[in-house]
Amino acid sequence: MRYIIIIVVILGCYSCKNDDTSILSENSLAALVAQYDIEIDNVIACASGSKTDENTIIAYAYPRPGASNLQYFETFSTDDDKNDYRNYTKVSIEATDFFNGYLKKFTRINTGEKWVIITFFEDNKLHLSNPIRLKHLSKPTEFSETVTVDTMLDGMPVFGWDDGVFNDNKIYFQVISDVENNFISGTYTFEKQFQYYKLDNVVLNITQGTPPVLNSSNQFNFTLMGVSEDNWVNLFIEKKFTP
Repeated sequence: MRYIIIIVVILGCYSCKNDDTSILSENSLAALVAQYDIEIDNVIACASGSKTDENTIIAYAYPRPGASNLQYFETFSTDDDKNDYRNYTKVSIEATDFFNGYLKKFTRINTGEKWVIITFFEDNKLHLSNPIRLKHLSKPTEFSETVTVDTMLDGMPVFGWDDGVFNDNKIYFQVISDVENNFISGTYTFEKQFQYYKLDNVVLNITQGTPPVLNSSNQFNFTLMGVSEDNWVNLFIEKKFTP
């Protein structure tokens, strides 16, 4: 009789473990990937720290027109294999507007560093970002206003900047917006210089249509993100300017 009780207890524990695993797998990125055709490296996304709280991270994504159902997945720690979707679990947080909705962002408190993947649906496919390495503790994002603005050419100012504390930036994302934070243009360069709206050194352009010439009687905002190879924002510059 004692042996029967022991077997029942063991089987009961095993059943509980299987139920837990099943619950976790339903929220895993691997389970989602298994259900749909996927496009890898097809979501423009990165993440930064916060100005005010060392444990807060902000993940940014560009939802192309037609994209829907943005979702945020993260690993338990950076020790997990970033390329194994079984290590990513969905976190149920809502994406909020950035630049009045042209971009989206996820804000989350994380006491540990992790890998993050952002997904959305487009054209009946699941699109995934490259893994984003959170570094809010080991490499806190540097926030600055230091940028040169050359306004010699009317309506087409030239912006120049230098790397900050960390110099492992691989690409730079520039946004021009108006005083109400409406998005005007968004571009990526490898060089630490950008001229509005000249695309000679632009390697990626997320601007829809051709933006207007900037009126020299108005004020605008320049936002820059210096992004490392693993999609962490080392440098975040915000500067008001008049062209």
